[in-house]
Amino acid sequence: MHYEDRLETLLRLGKTISRESDLDKLLTSISEVATEIVGADRCSIFLYDKRAGEAWSRVAHGVQELRFPADRGLVGAAIQSREMQIAADAYNDVRFYDGVDEATGYRTESLLALPVFDKRGEVLGVVELLNKRRGFFSNLDAELMVLLGNYVGAALENALLYKKLYDTQTNLIYKLSTAAEFKDEETSAHTKRVAYYSGLVAEGLGLSKEEVDALVLVAPMHDVGKIGIPDDIIRKPGKLEPDEFAVIKKHTTIGYKILFDPDNELLQKAALVARDHHERWDGGGYPAGLAGERITLEGRVLAVVDVFDALTSRRPYKEPWEFDLAAKYLRENAGSHFDPALVELFLRDGSRVREIFETYKEEE
Repeated sequence: MHYEDRLETLLRLGKTISRESDLDKLLTSISEVATEIVGADRCSIFLYDKRAGEAWSRVAHGVQELRFPADRGLVGAAIQSREMQIAADAYNDVRFYDGVDEATGYRTESLLALPVFDKRGEVLGVVELLNKRRGFFSNLDAELMVLLGNYVGAALENALLYKKLYDTQTNLIYKLSTAAEFKDEETSAHTKRVAYYSGLVAEGLGLSKEEVDALVLVAPMHDVGKIGIPDDIIRKPGKLEPDEFAVIKKHTTIGYKILFDPDNELLQKAALVARDHHERWDGGGYPAGLAGERITLEGRVLAVVDVFDALTSRRPYKEPWEFDLAAKYLRENAGSHFDPALVELFLRDGSRVREIFETYKEEE
């Protein structure tokens, strides 16, 4: 590849990664372009965990994750010296650490390790290029990698901040789910099963991985509104009286009010799950009496999996139903209580439903 072509590729990467907030997608893009512009065989990207004193991989070919002390190998040397490191003959270089080769089954011959920095000048990680296809890593390769590092540092810092924000949101959602579980002692394993049952349906619908993951994350929030319902109603072992049922129905709108945030898409989705999971396909549900596809997809999915799990779970007032009987109930009520298409999607792979149930069983 000519120098001008390499620069063009580098500029194209800069535009692409400046808009990417997903850390894994960002690192994959960087890895592919870095490999291309210097003619390397492989590229691994290590992030620097200063607190743990480790370098760890998000993109390292052949394995899911690698961790090793941040003072080891050329990656460690790049972190400690804050300078690019190049080895023409890795196994005869005293700086080389062969633990990564042992983990991946790959043999490194030549290597270039570039540290990348955040806006404060702190090391974020190292881009490591392996095995130049023709000849050795040159001064031109080094110059191009320095240019690459300027793009990568800013994009990587933004993606890490976004991930930290997303993880914080996720933790808060889990904590709210836990708060609801303390209110209703029956819900701990129930919320986990409902989450993964929902993911099963979302996969069957062909939703993207991000959409599936989001539904799995927010599904446990469907009953968070029970925080606002008196304990004597929540924990009543027998059938509720009409006035008591009128009170417990309010948990849908309470949950919506707790969760809805106009500036947060994840919490908006959680709010819809809380509000709509008791709506019915025929319009006979609550709180709004919506029918058919006027009910949000999140609500329709939760309606199916929540009832199925309630039927197949032991409660103080009933024994668990057998799977086949619960599946028969869903099919008999498809088109009245439930979205028929979602019922079939959920029941299509009974072995996965049973696997989720067995994995997240109620504790005796």
